[in-house]
Amino acid sequence: MKASTLKNTFINIRSNKLFELFVVTVIIFSALLVGAKTYDMSDTMVLITKFLDWFISAFFLTEITIRFFAEHKKRNFFKSFWNIFDTVIVIISLIPADDAEMAVIARLVRVFRVLRMISIIPELRILLVSLIKALPQLGYVMLLMFIIFYIYAAIGSTLFEEINPDLWGDITISLLTLFRVMTFEDWTDVMYETMEVYTYSWIFYLTFIFFTAFAFLNMVIGIVVGVMEQENAKARAEKMEEEGEPSLKDISKQISALQIQLDTFKKPE
Repeated sequence: MKASTLKNTFINIRSNKLFELFVVTVIIFSALLVGAKTYDMSDTMVLITKFLDWFISAFFLTEITIRFFAEHKKRNFFKSFWNIFDTVIVIISLIPADDAEMAVIARLVRVFRVLRMISIIPELRILLVSLIKALPQLGYVMLLMFIIFYIYAAIGSTLFEEINPDLWGDITISLLTLFRVMTFEDWTDVMYETMEVYTYSWIFYLTFIFFTAFAFLNMVIGIVVGVMEQENAKARAEKMEEEGEPSLKDISKQISALQIQLDTFKKPE
């Protein structure tokens, strides 16, 4: 078999939807197998799970090999973070788990094999990349939220320390109490306790909830959704480019060129 024919075979296998579905199924089965090992099993089941584990490792190794040989330029394979991630996970998962010292590490790595779902499914990759790219903007929101937390914790510790030192004894405990209020974990009990001494203390809690649980949470959601829309548009443009279809950028360039030609024709001689 010629090298080009073999390469085309690998490319067809890699792009086959049934093959991708089978890979996802094996990843899910691998995760279930890790969970099954946490139960007490008979010697027969232990032997079966060990055989299945080695089968899964061999399959993942074969799948990585197919993707490597299907690459047009082999050096480009390792330019992708997800390819490097998959390769490292697969190679480390081949470490025998029989050795007592390496058993824990090998089992932990096998747990992380479920993360390969992210590298296989493009939609999951977009979600993760969007979250990572949104972190710089989210950092400023988190900083502003911490400032609000700190101010309210200082006020709460000053006003409510004598009412309940366990909840408002110092600023660190007050921060934990405010986190409980923000997550609505029995926050009304905390509020009613202080309202017995300070009738209008409900203003303290309602304004804090408005700033944190409502305003800041919506800001976080808005930032993540905005980045996700950008990543989806970028993914659609890359897909159109791979399929040879004109992207919005190309269409805008063509429209600009046509506009220039029309303006040229309209000029008087």
